[in-house]
Amino acid sequence: MNDAAGTNGLIKDTTTQAFMADVIQESMKQPVLVDFWAEWCGPCKQLGPMLEKAVVAAKGKVKLVKMDIDKYPQIAGQLGVQSIPAVFAFSKGQPVDGFMGALPESQVKEFINRIGGPGDDPGTEELLAQADRLLTEGDGQAAAQIFAQLYEQDPENLKAIAGLARCALAAGELEQARATLSLTPAGKENDPAIASARAALDLAEQASDIGDLQGLKRQVAADPKNYQARLDLALALAAAGSREEAVDQLLEIASRDRKWNDDGARKQLVQFFEAWGPMDENTIYGRRRLSSILFS
Repeated sequence: MNDAAGTNGLIKDTTTQAFMADVIQESMKQPVLVDFWAEWCGPCKQLGPMLEKAVVAAKGKVKLVKMDIDKYPQIAGQLGVQSIPAVFAFSKGQPVDGFMGALPESQVKEFINRIGGPGDDPGTEELLAQADRLLTEGDGQAAAQIFAQLYEQDPENLKAIAGLARCALAAGELEQARATLSLTPAGKENDPAIASARAALDLAEQASDIGDLQGLKRQVAADPKNYQARLDLALALAAAGSREEAVDQLLEIASRDRKWNDDGARKQLVQFFEAWGPMDENTIYGRRRLSSILFS
């Protein structure tokens, strides 16, 4: 990785012991990006210099902290990092956004602009944010109109494609969501927005094969150690929008038997986190609770 000298304190390496001061406390003042990397990781060496260049170009809007997971694996484990490179953005002491994999430089800049302040095209970003709000508030039709408008203007707008897919999912149109995701330009399938929408589609397809919610609740109440019923209940709850309850069911499995079904509860939680995104309050809640179980 590049040396952090000459970056006016914007870039530094950290340790498990220094993470609280370097990231949590510092993010109370301004956003802090954490780059989880390792010396053996080729894509990390591609992403690292691009990140550093973009952070310096942002002129203090964000800071970058690098953590070698071979030397300091605990924090990455607590955050559920499955592969590297992985970048998390912290603000006000909490993870609020992130991505995995070596993104192109343009997407790295876009990510930093989103975290640190308006990008070069605030009109598009504002429309995307408006559409996201509408979808969150339950007005999928209005959100879809905005996403569609942005897609017509730029067929390679990955957030618009992902947004249209999520609108279809909210309407229960799984086939439409799958068709929308097929519009993703070649080579962009691992973009964070696209990956999140695809994970949400996978969850919806899993939930469609599960029994009724009340029946699953009765099964779990009758036999708390029926972990398959409890996992199915978590999927059904997530599909019904009861995300915190879904997380709690999987955490209950993990706390009772972490090895069940080849670490199945934790893996399902990670899929939830990917589908909901790192800034979702239930993702943050779930990561925090899972860390306390795994590292207790």
